[in-house]
Amino acid sequence: MRELTEVAPGVLVATSRTMSTTSTVIHDGRAAFLVDPAWMPDELAGLASTIGDRGLSVTGGFATHAHHDHLLWHPGFGAAPRFASAATAALAVTERPALLDSLGAEFPRGLVDLLGRVTGVEQIPEAAFPRDTPVELVVHDGHAPGHTALWLPEQRVLLAGDMLSDIELPLPFWPDDLPSYRSALDVLARYAEEAAVVVPGHGEPGPDALARLDADRRFLDDVAAGRVPNDPRLTNPGMAEVLDHLRDMSRR
Repeated sequence: MRELTEVAPGVLVATSRTMSTTSTVIHDGRAAFLVDPAWMPDELAGLASTIGDRGLSVTGGFATHAHHDHLLWHPGFGAAPRFASAATAALAVTERPALLDSLGAEFPRGLVDLLGRVTGVEQIPEAAFPRDTPVELVVHDGHAPGHTALWLPEQRVLLAGDMLSDIELPLPFWPDDLPSYRSALDVLARYAEEAAVVVPGHGEPGPDALARLDADRRFLDDVAAGRVPNDPRLTNPGMAEVLDHLRDMSRR
């Protein structure tokens, strides 16, 4: 995992060597709030060490959605409360066997036990979040039921979860989530218009949130119309399979 990079005042992002998964730290110089810490065990340990070296104390965490790589935690973060949307928290319980299988047998038992221990909330409790840092939870059903973006209005930072990626194409959940995904893009549009920085769950933070959203809409429109999309992300690993997946969904 790369070192933490400041993308806005009080917002630090590290990127994993695996699937360019991002971990975001929101802090006020003392308290630190973690969003989707990931991914490999040594990277989680390194993140915990780096946070400690900066003199920060973890006061809470948030999982943007109920996929295994976004529900992780590490003992080094401490026993701070962890939150998610109500739907995400419910799926973390009902889908737990499948989520654990996705980690693989080699994943350390101590980290396996910590996966998905989140509480469903409509807003993050003030005591768990850095002081004087407003945050809005933007809940939708694109990519996964109860998927949640975090909007930091003062910094104009949009933590988009697994949406608005510069390296990954839109990935609705199987089998019939295309309408929900399009609705999610509509929900995110006003935040993308205002955002100075967007942080995707996979990929690089950037100043181009609205351009990414428009690219996702064009891609879905092309697939629905039976056109071959002209999108540079198609050359990235696994994205040809995503296109096949979406074509199948559109036919259904």
